[in-house]
Amino acid sequence: MEGPAPGQEVQAILQTVIMGIRGLMSFVEDHSNEFFTDLKLRDTKIVIDGYALFHRLCFNSNLELRYGGDYDSFADVAQKFFESLLACNICPYVVLDGGCDISDKKLKTLKDRAREKIQMAHSLSVGGGGYVCPLLIREAFIQVLIKLQVSFVQCFSEADRDIMTLANHWNCPVLSSDSDFCIFDLKSGFCPLNSFQWRNVNTIKGTQDCYIPAKCFSLDALCHHFSNMNKSLLPLFAVLCGNDHINLPIIETFLSKVRLPLGATSSKGRRHHRVLGLLNWLSHFADPTEALDNVLKYLPKKDRENVKEILCCSMEEYQQSQVELQDFFQYGTYACPAALNLDLPEWVLEALAKGQLSPFISDALVLRRTILHTQVENMQQPNAHRISLPIRQIIYGLLLNASPHLENTSWNALPSQPLAFSEVERINKNIKTSTVNAVELPKDHSDLSKLTELSLAKRQILLLETLKVKQTILEPIPSSLKLPISVSCYWLQHTEGKAKLHHLQALLLGMLMGPLHAIINSPGIVDPAPRQAQCLAAR
Repeated sequence: MEGPAPGQEVQAILQTVIMGIRGLMSFVEDHSNEFFTDLKLRDTKIVIDGYALFHRLCFNSNLELRYGGDYDSFADVAQKFFESLLACNICPYVVLDGGCDISDKKLKTLKDRAREKIQMAHSLSVGGGGYVCPLLIREAFIQVLIKLQVSFVQCFSEADRDIMTLANHWNCPVLSSDSDFCIFDLKSGFCPLNSFQWRNVNTIKGTQDCYIPAKCFSLDALCHHFSNMNKSLLPLFAVLCGNDHINLPIIETFLSKVRLPLGATSSKGRRHHRVLGLLNWLSHFADPTEALDNVLKYLPKKDRENVKEILCCSMEEYQQSQVELQDFFQYGTYACPAALNLDLPEWVLEALAKGQLSPFISDALVLRRTILHTQVENMQQPNAHRISLPIRQIIYGLLLNASPHLENTSWNALPSQPLAFSEVERINKNIKTSTVNAVELPKDHSDLSKLTELSLAKRQILLLETLKVKQTILEPIPSSLKLPISVSCYWLQHTEGKAKLHHLQALLLGMLMGPLHAIINSPGIVDPAPRQAQCLAAR
């Protein structure tokens, strides 16, 4: 296994964070000998669920999660992971989730996860256990990908279908922790991260060829186990069992009335009552149409058409995607119909696909709503995002007139009612949706499609005005430190508590530690600077 066997708590947290189908992953892992085959993975492409990977590397590498970072240690772990793949001639293609779907169908699930994260962050803040990714872990992960020249793409919304479609196009396996990949019909299978032994690279006897021991889930074996059931029934199983896209209380009505056949009972069977019962029940039907009709007959007649429409729509999430990610990896072109239909500026779509803009931007653009992620902090104090509220208001001002298809209203139409954005944020130990007004910007900044055409000087003025910093202050500052110093000036002006000298000294020392370590560890440089840097770093 990968390093020390992870504790049950870590596994449970990973399943909560990655979401998927309730109880399915633990069920198939309990039947590992039946549903998985052993692989010696080498000489292949592999499509990696980036969201699942950086969470696993963060939670399963003994990183410090209480003090807001440990990013250097995380970067080292991530680099070692990809070096293991390279040693086995495995070519990774990392696919990251983007923003929320324009239908916003997962909002309730996301809010539930946000509440759970607050509880874990609180536990960590008072010295207890828990697993919460530091705020910038995604950005640190992307920096490692760029540094190692690992191919990656950030999808416009959720990535699962795009991952499945790409893996089937290339006939290669998928690496993830998401149980949804037990439902997708993958040509070369699904390798769960918890049995992907990247720290345990082996050599084929008598050769110098390396491989990574892994396990591959077999959809055919699962269907064979349940009376050779039709694969096309599995999406219906997923939505009845409960996944991220559907939350229908009326499904509980069906489950309470239907007599689900458990088959052979055991302690594990009782634990997976719903999974086992639904799979056995569905295996009696020839196709999804017949099974769906039998589901609906247990429901009140007045609800049947509406429920049928919702279930069919949710089942579509397991069909092939229209996005052809191979075109992005081969030609650099990302064509997502949902994004193109919004008529967003081309430079925005390109920057999102390349990970240069975060999913925060697409959520604000498409939904006029963002979720401000929780971090470990004093839960009695306002959340740390409050200090950057004026910056976000400027960002919202830039995004206001991005697309005629997002039902924007011009400033002139309703001058007394500026367009507002919603922010889901932590208030004490719960979440609250707050309304935030965008800041009206000068005309030359109001057209997002032409923002990149502005001169560098005008863009710098906008940045410095946002951070409330004068250009003259930055003139003696080295270029590499101008932005950190500007942000520090903003912090000093906006912090609720009074910043003292030792706070500022700690901040500046933190900025310098990275460059100092780089000097110390640079090989082959004959210079007194490393020795001086070492002395300074030791203080």
